[in-house]
Amino acid sequence: MASVMAPCSCAPATKKVSHWTNLPTPPLVATINHELETKKYELLTIIQDMERGLKTTADQRSSIEEAMVIVEGYEAGEPIDLEKLDGTWRLQYTSAPDVLVLFEAANRLPFLQVGQIFQKFECCSQISEGVVKNIIKWSIRNVLEENEGATLIVSAKFSLVSRRNIYLQFEEIDLQDIRISEQLQALIAPALLPRTYLSLQILQFIRSFKAQIPVNSPVSPRRSGGGLYYLSYLDNNMLLGRAVGGGGVFIFTRAQPFVC
Repeated sequence: MASVMAPCSCAPATKKVSHWTNLPTPPLVATINHELETKKYELLTIIQDMERGLKTTADQRSSIEEAMVIVEGYEAGEPIDLEKLDGTWRLQYTSAPDVLVLFEAANRLPFLQVGQIFQKFECCSQISEGVVKNIIKWSIRNVLEENEGATLIVSAKFSLVSRRNIYLQFEEIDLQDIRISEQLQALIAPALLPRTYLSLQILQFIRSFKAQIPVNSPVSPRRSGGGLYYLSYLDNNMLLGRAVGGGGVFIFTRAQPFVC
C-alpha cells in the first residue's frame, strides 16, 4: 500500500530583520550629549563679561579652569580630528600673557583698538600637519576704521606630535587690509574739491598696502620660535587649547570662514 506523505506544516523561512536599524540615539548617549552642551554653555556664561580675559580675578580664573577641566573630560584621551579642526575660530577668552598685553595696551592707550582675534587652521585632508594663522583685527582711532582698520596675521606651520599636541613653527608676520577712516580720506582727498591723480594714488596705495616680515632668518640655520600647543577639547563649535609650559589657556568658538 502506497504511503501518503502529510503536507509540511513548517512555515516558510522569513528574512531576518535587524532591530538595530534606524533606532533613535540610546538614552545614555543622549543624556551625555545634553550634559556636555550644558557644561559648554556654563563655561561660555562664566567668561562672557570678562573682556576676553582682561578683567578677571584669581577666583574667576579658578572657576574658569574648573569649568574647562569638566568639558575637557568628555574627550579625554581621544585623538584630535584635523578635519574637524580645519576652519576659523574666534577667541572668546585667554589667560595667555602675550595676548593679554594687547588688551591691556588698548585699555591704557585711548587711540589703540584691538578688535576680534581668530585662529584659522588649514589642515583639511591632512594626516599630521597643516598651517595655522593667528589673525588680529586692530585699529588706530580716527586714523583707521573702527576696530577693524587693519589686520595682523602671524602664520605658523604645525605638526601633530602626539594624540592631542601640535608643535607650532612660526614663519611669517603679515600686515594687510588697511582701511583708513573717513576723516583721513577727506583730508587726503576732500570730497568738495576735485580729486587729483596723486590723491587717488595715495588712497589706492594705502588700501592695497601689504607688508610681510619673515620670522625665519635666511642667513641663519637656526629654526624660528615655536612651541607646543595642547588641543584639550574640540567639537563642531568649540575649541579649547593650552600653551604647554604655562603659556595660558584659550577658549574659541567656531566662526565664519576668514579669507586672507
